[in-house]
Amino acid sequence: MRIRLDPAAREPLSAQLHDALAARIRRGSLLPGERLPTVRDLARELDLAPNTVAKAYRELEAAGHLRTGGRLGTFVADRLPSVPSDADISLEHGADRYVRRARQLGASDEDTVAAVRRALRADPA
Repeated sequence: MRIRLDPAAREPLSAQLHDALAARIRRGSLLPGERLPTVRDLARELDLAPNTVAKAYRELEAAGHLRTGGRLGTFVADRLPSVPSDADISLEHGADRYVRRARQLGASDEDTVAAVRRALRADPA
């Protein structure tokens, strides 16, 4: 598997590998059900530590791009996870910032949710 990683980049090698594999899966270069190299084989091929490859595989599995079959190996998922829209991503970021600020102010989860409900009722949109 030809993948180019940049050891001098700020992004960790496991993240670079994750992104490269995810892109190939989305493009269809890696097909549903296709078996990926073992962690050790891919680590050897890319001159990486096995834990670096294992981390990328775990994150891809958690994101729904891969499935593991135990000793049978690691495979591209039969169905890809849905991709959130830009609006969904922006809303998620805004909610995260709001929750972090509410916690910084010492608000409880209940108070934080209540404030959102009040804001929704006040907005005629």
